[in-house]
Amino acid sequence: MKLVLGAFLSLDGVGQGPGGPHEDPRGDFVHGGWSVPYWDQAMMDVQTAWIECLDALLLGRVTYDIFAAHWPHVGDDDPIAARFNRVPRYVASHASLSQAWSGATRIEGDVIEAVRALKARPGRQLQVHGSLDLAQTLLRAGLVDELRLWWFPVLLGQGRRLFAAGTVPAGLELLDTLRFETGVVFQHYRVGGLRGYGSFMHDDPPPEELQRRLGLEGR
Repeated sequence: MKLVLGAFLSLDGVGQGPGGPHEDPRGDFVHGGWSVPYWDQAMMDVQTAWIECLDALLLGRVTYDIFAAHWPHVGDDDPIAARFNRVPRYVASHASLSQAWSGATRIEGDVIEAVRALKARPGRQLQVHGSLDLAQTLLRAGLVDELRLWWFPVLLGQGRRLFAAGTVPAGLELLDTLRFETGVVFQHYRVGGLRGYGSFMHDDPPPEELQRRLGLEGR
């Protein structure tokens, strides 16, 4: 299975609490629910089509608690709820799960090895939604195949970011871009290696020397 990570982000990269005021107030975050006014039916159609490719769901503990408190109580008339409630769900958590959600399994032991094993199974997509801390772990381990990023036209100046300090360098191949009437921009990327480095300055070393100095020669 491909591992595909999706996130709702402000233009300054915040991915915390997009869905409601009480969703994730950690760090005295006061902007919960910031994405809600920007959603329209066209955006929901894109998100629903992606969920239909879901064969297994991988979540961090905080996002699991948010989802477990909501999706089991939404009827199967909602296509996202119907899919989320039916597929296997895996949770990266050091502690036992306090919220029950039938079909959820806590990953015990090495998360990286467990996710590699999940990806080796047959299927279309192992999807990660939100789960910012887990996302960083997966990106550092090179386990993320694709990114689906929703950029909302807001600046928050506070909150947890998807690409925070410690993000590893990576190259991204743009697969698709969609623009919506509400000002939201959706971008779909394939994750790969950096192309390298160069310089526009006339007195800098040639590209091959710069690559050698940066340890990128032969990549």
